[in-house]
Amino acid sequence: MKAILSDIHGNLEALEAVLADIASQGITEIYCLGDIVGYGPNPCECVDRVMAKCKLSLLGNHDQGALFDPMGFNASAERAIFWTRKQLESGRGPQADRRWEFLGELPRVHREQNLMFVHGSARNPLNEYVFPEDIYNQRKMEKIFGMIERHCFQGHTHIPGVFTENLNFLPPEEIDFNYVLRQEKVMVNVGSVGQPRNSDPRSSYVTIDGDTVRFRRVEYDFRITQKKIYDIPDLDNFLGDRLADGR
Repeated sequence: MKAILSDIHGNLEALEAVLADIASQGITEIYCLGDIVGYGPNPCECVDRVMAKCKLSLLGNHDQGALFDPMGFNASAERAIFWTRKQLESGRGPQADRRWEFLGELPRVHREQNLMFVHGSARNPLNEYVFPEDIYNQRKMEKIFGMIERHCFQGHTHIPGVFTENLNFLPPEEIDFNYVLRQEKVMVNVGSVGQPRNSDPRSSYVTIDGDTVRFRRVEYDFRITQKKIYDIPDLDNFLGDRLADGR
């Protein structure tokens, strides 16, 4: 078994809850699909946890924004990423150096057997969003599926679910939170640990056991994270407000 998570966004409380849920199942192989930092109040601690716990980590667009200049970010996200960079830069000593080296060496794509892992999409691993409504954009979906050998796991939109090659989107609730991987091509969005956006404040991730993908939701005390955000002037209050609503 392996666990696949994404979009932690500096939310330590959510990450700790998810890691505890993973450990309770006896799973030790964890993949992170990027955006460890950005938006949230604990970027350094989240990078440390991912370095310690994850077998594989990929680069997300917010991770890249912290390393270089943020591109295409809205004003709130941009302020948050500049604050995040300051936190990563303020640390001194070997651990701070390791964080920068770790982020700077993250790959954009990982493949093994028939599985592909990206942050955004197979076509643009870092920045392309694939939203549920894209099932009505046949040209876009055909081009993306054309770059997938069999099954692709991704994040970035913070909305969990399964995209099928015949242009359906299956939310976890409609498939009893389970999906069996077969011969057909699919894209599996694992959702977000630190900032869910499908009207459910619980953290989201998936496990793979053989051919079965299971969507997991994990409660955490988002009020602690909210207070941390409210106490940091460089982080907009909206970033805390949205955690309660899963939006």
